[in-house]
Amino acid sequence: MHVILAGAMMERIRVPTRWRRLGVLAVLPLAALLLVLSCDAWIESACAGACYDDLEALPVRSVGLLLGTSKYLPGGRRNLYYQYRIDAAERLYKAGKVQYLLVSGDNRHISYDEATTLRKDLIARGIPPERIYRDYAGFRTLDSVIRASEVFGQRDFIVISQRFHNARALYIAHRNGLDEVIAFDARDVDLYYGFKTRLRELLARVAAVLDVELLGAAPKFLGPRIEIGVAPPT
Repeated sequence: MHVILAGAMMERIRVPTRWRRLGVLAVLPLAALLLVLSCDAWIESACAGACYDDLEALPVRSVGLLLGTSKYLPGGRRNLYYQYRIDAAERLYKAGKVQYLLVSGDNRHISYDEATTLRKDLIARGIPPERIYRDYAGFRTLDSVIRASEVFGQRDFIVISQRFHNARALYIAHRNGLDEVIAFDARDVDLYYGFKTRLRELLARVAAVLDVELLGAAPKFLGPRIEIGVAPPT
């Protein structure tokens, strides 16, 4: 009797299918937001004690890893992210904080070569060519960081980029056992200039966490070892 009554009550309070679907649809944006905020906080924690904006306080390392980006924006405008990263790399080298620079960027087709463009502009700033190594396979931040260790033999380098980018690079480095990697923060752009980039960065951080924690992502290419300071610059 009790079982029959309970069954009848369940029939009466059963939620219509369309309401269950609406409930799921309402939960999904909240879950996505929680994922974005969690990944953002996790990556920000990688900067604790490892990101420097004071040149005097920055420890000395043999190599600075300069993360590439395009020199110009669509329409031909100068990319300030690029400009400020070049400025920061020049400061580090001339202050004696690094002996070599490893410039890492995208070179997926012959007409686009971030690493060579970075090298040319650094040479124009007075940095000797023999002190600049190029990584042509820095297609993304993960590739640049892991290749600095696996291909170029470095485990305690300085990452050079804007702080938001440095945090993600340090997260990737530290989660791959490169605990001595630190970063120097290049000058950032203002909020108006960098608004779209900051939005994309939130998604990039989610992708980085998924790559590192779930997928075990590796660089697209590795290749022969090039020991910085031993082998001639590429």
